[in-house]
Amino acid sequence: MAIFQDLTIVTGNSHRLLANEICQYLNISIGQCEVFKFSNDNIFVKYNENIREKDVFIIQSISTPVNDHIMELLIMIDAAKRASAGRITAVIPYFAYGRSDKKDQPRVPITARLIANLITVAGADRILTMDLHAGQIQGFFNIPVDELSAVPILADDFNKNGPTNSVVAATDVGDAKRARNTADILNMPIAIVEKQRLGNEEKIGSGTLIGKVKGLNAIIIDDEIGTGGTVISAANILKENGAKDIYCYVTHPVLSGESSKSISDSVIKELVITNTLPISEKQNIEKLRTVSIANLFGEAIHRIHNGLSVGAMFNKTTI
Repeated sequence: MAIFQDLTIVTGNSHRLLANEICQYLNISIGQCEVFKFSNDNIFVKYNENIREKDVFIIQSISTPVNDHIMELLIMIDAAKRASAGRITAVIPYFAYGRSDKKDQPRVPITARLIANLITVAGADRILTMDLHAGQIQGFFNIPVDELSAVPILADDFNKNGPTNSVVAATDVGDAKRARNTADILNMPIAIVEKQRLGNEEKIGSGTLIGKVKGLNAIIIDDEIGTGGTVISAANILKENGAKDIYCYVTHPVLSGESSKSISDSVIKELVITNTLPISEKQNIEKLRTVSIANLFGEAIHRIHNGLSVGAMFNKTTI
């Protein structure tokens, strides 16, 4: 028996393709909701169906243009609240501003906390997201947060399509846990690239390697790829230490600026991403391959709607 008898899924303009794929998994039609801009650049939202007392899931990945899509999400939540929705879940496959999760310099904001506050105050009752940049971001919300992980899906893809005789590499010490989880699934050793980030310029300085990679293929695992500087630097260090083919598996393909060209010209053999963010024609390079997470989000929405365990999705003994 469902907590709420009626499930409604709507989406903004950030990633309609993913929203449609999620609805296909659930075998339902996407909800009727207008989201557009007036000529004065103000965003307008209107639900064109009755959502009173319904279980409403608003799918909005915070993709480029980031600030527009944040405002769309906030206004959609507010409109749903004022339309007397029974429960409002913000489904945010990619949570932007995640790198601003702590005050690591004088006189800087904690923007991730600010965005969490805005979403909560707008009227969201819970959050469904994937691979937050830092675990403490969950604690920025005063509402329930379900954080999905792409690691099992990415590890399964490498198990099916990647080479044997490989090692899992973390791009820095902070990402070692993600690399360890992947290595445990694949039953592989782990290596860690210790990097030095240069201020706020999104550039990476020198780095050293912890672990053995000589004569092995390497799989770099990371939560997000922006300019590509981190993974390319890590790949170069792995090559310098004798690694063979290098694969990069990333959850969130931000791929800003000239990152796609940089990756094309790098030693990385293949970049495997999920579809938490849309990919433009410029970003869609030959080395790029996408693994869909739509079914994972669809199953999570089904479980939340019906009051079932979301964590059981990642426990093979209880699915």
